Amino acid sequence: MSLKLIRKFTLSALLIATPFASAMAQTFVFTAIPDEDETKLVERFRGVAEYLESRLDVDVRYIPVKSYAAAVSAFRNNQVQLAWFGGLSGVQARGLVPGSQALAQGVEDEAFVTYFIANTSTGLEPSDELTDDVRGKTFTFGSKGSTSGRLMPEFHIRETFGEAPEEVFSRVGFSGNHSRTIRLVEAGTYEVGALNFQVWEKELADGTIDTDAVRVIWKTPTYPDYQWTIRGDVDAQYGEGFTDRVRQALLELDDPALLESFPRSGFIPASNADYEPIRKVAEEIGILD
Repeated sequence: MSLKLIRKFTLSALLIATPFASAMAQTFVFTAIPDEDETKLVERFRGVAEYLESRLDVDVRYIPVKSYAAAVSAFRNNQVQLAWFGGLSGVQARGLVPGSQALAQGVEDEAFVTYFIANTSTGLEPSDELTDDVRGKTFTFGSKGSTSGRLMPEFHIRETFGEAPEEVFSRVGFSGNHSRTIRLVEAGTYEVGALNFQVWEKELADGTIDTDAVRVIWKTPTYPDYQWTIRGDVDAQYGEGFTDRVRQALLELDDPALLESFPRSGFIPASNADYEPIRKVAEEIGILD
């Protein structure tokens, strides 16, 4: 076999093996941070892909990723051009790709909160503040890259106690996502945890939380969180005005089933400046350089 043919077959094999390879040049690809169970995410974002495809007149594909860091890396490497990020992951991604913009956020993301939850066996009760009663308990964050599941709860733990979480709690872990945080605290694997309030409220409405085993004990002050972020070079790739068309499509998304799956009541305009408080907090506690 000639060297030319060997190279051809090697390239073909690499393309088949690469998850993003089938997204050709004119396919608009997006992803989302894996903050919930993958099955829920795939169902939600396939619907979003179909909606965007109908509005943008290009092929649109959703690609799931395994971690928050993988979502940021895919965005940086132009494997995806659009992403549903949390506040922190959006700040990280935009910092890596010049000209990238936050396009839209959920109505609820303008004033987001984190819930601290506790297993009822701890005797911890709901409070208007984070009390010293949590000291010495076991504690789980969500993902290491999560705004609502790590960044903001760590900020408030440090602000309240003047100590790192590892000094306040007897054991600190990372569940990986908000749904798993509920399950771990519910089971008593960790006594206390912090998570996205929207995930808690949706699971509560769906009847999937054992409220005899776990309860909300505190909620943080508000902060900006999730948003759609687009790369700064999409107009060059897909045509002049493409960024504006994507923004408009997201702002006009009104399918009740799709919105409920987020869950959000709708999307409103967002800008990079809206997330400056997140960037400052991340720098303050050493998550951003």
